[in-house]
Amino acid sequence: MAQRVTQADVARLAGVSQATVSHVLNGTADSKQRVGDAAKSRVLDAIQRTGYTANPVAQALARGRNSIIGVFTYESVFPTGSADYYTPFLEGIEAGAEESGVDLLLFTSAPSRSSHQRTLSNTGWNRVSITDGCILLGRQGDMYDIEALLAQKFPFVFIGRRDSSKQVVPFIGADYRNATRDVIERLLTLGHSRIAFLGDLGPSESARDRARGYRDAMTAAGLRPMLFNSDAFSADEAVDILLDHSATAAVLGADYRAEEIRAEAVGRGLSVPGDLSLAILGQPTTALADEQRWTGFRVPREQMGLESFRLLSGQIEERQDLELQRLLPCTFVEGETVTAL
Repeated sequence: MAQRVTQADVARLAGVSQATVSHVLNGTADSKQRVGDAAKSRVLDAIQRTGYTANPVAQALARGRNSIIGVFTYESVFPTGSADYYTPFLEGIEAGAEESGVDLLLFTSAPSRSSHQRTLSNTGWNRVSITDGCILLGRQGDMYDIEALLAQKFPFVFIGRRDSSKQVVPFIGADYRNATRDVIERLLTLGHSRIAFLGDLGPSESARDRARGYRDAMTAAGLRPMLFNSDAFSADEAVDILLDHSATAAVLGADYRAEEIRAEAVGRGLSVPGDLSLAILGQPTTALADEQRWTGFRVPREQMGLESFRLLSGQIEERQDLELQRLLPCTFVEGETVTAL
């Protein structure tokens, strides 16, 4: 088998140093000063005659980059049950990679602190550091990872709003607060005043944003909020709560068993939406069988993936005009699960 042609072979044929060949190939800013037109012509002629092709990894290292963007997921994104939820994010990231002509590297081997969540903390960071930067994707994430990446000044972007008391965390998120407020205001215009919130009341940014949006709209209308933590109730208990509080409408957290609650209400002889209007605040991890029929809002997942890639690219290029934290608007969907009183 013939040996691969090297830069050294090209240099010998052109009668120049290997450094000269490297300058011609990499197109460094001072190439014109270091390499004359005659030498450059000889190098290009030698390249054509030998059929030499540059090693892209070596070229990237010479520039301090390797044109590889990492994608680290805190939860598995490929199981059948969650594939419909995560796929648009990945499609957006892929579109950005194609737009920029770089490769993606998906990290899946980081050990888990629990059976449900991966973490970068125990990997020594050596895996992620082989990329130019990394996009982090996951419902919860890991603040230790984020703080460590900030301390190392390693370029990264989180998909989803993330707060830190120490530094600005780069993120592209969804505007859950305003989207939730829009849903409540729609219910108000339909004549509902007894509107309950059944969702996550935990400390995550997305949970707090939804709860704040609900409170914003209810208090602005002079109404008393009714918030219930979805983790505490089964579907049948949730319907009990709604009936006990004379609720005519409820907004449900994205992963709070919307189909079960509707089925339970219908099983008790209630009409949805005739007797009870229901709206869902985003898309659940496990896709609904009839998602388009549900009133609520849709998260711009593909756009979030694309914009996260663009923001990361800007960091890698060390642009100074970047907006490091952005919330993208969600789309209200009229659906069929709410009606006027």
